Amino acid sequence: MHIAVTGNIGAGKTTLTTMLAKHYGWKPHFEDVEHNPYLEDFYADMSKWSFALQIYFLGSRFRQVKEIRESGESVVQDRTIYEDAYIFAENLYDMQLLSQRDFKNYLSLFELMKSFILAPDLLIYLKSDVPNLVKKIYKRGRDYEASISIDYLTKLNQKYEKWISEYKEGKLLIIEVDDLDFVEKPEDFGFILEKIEGELHGLF
Repeated sequence: MHIAVTGNIGAGKTTLTTMLAKHYGWKPHFEDVEHNPYLEDFYADMSKWSFALQIYFLGSRFRQVKEIRESGESVVQDRTIYEDAYIFAENLYDMQLLSQRDFKNYLSLFELMKSFILAPDLLIYLKSDVPNLVKKIYKRGRDYEASISIDYLTKLNQKYEKWISEYKEGKLLIIEVDDLDFVEKPEDFGFILEKIEGELHGLF
């Protein structure tokens, strides 16, 4: 079984991934943020480092998906390879922080990689509005995220909504998280588990 959790920066992906993996006894796969050598430079100068950052994430994610499928284990994955292309790279191109030449090069590589992978058995989209994202980002206090603008988060949210509305790769579960506190309230986590079970195994 391969479940993936998706959503904007600050939506709660990593937290939910951790909780689901623990609940089901499955292996969690996290985004390689801590070891990404470009992330801090990118937030300081997006135009200069955007292509290098996106290529690093794309390669890291492709390797991760390949390992997931080859392992034969049930896993919960934090973010997907699709977001790298349809959300982050496309948004950087729209903001003129990624040149047309680099974007075309990137998409060509992404399409090649996509042809070798399978979609998750279930994609969980954590839907959140920008004020809630800002609050969560501020609360966790990562230095490299301090310069993220509201405009940037808003554009990413718009990209997520478009991508999710057109997602046809596999099963999709949309969870609005603004009024949920699945960390502190067991009933909220239970609500999410119920929704997941319904998608994976049907209601009865």
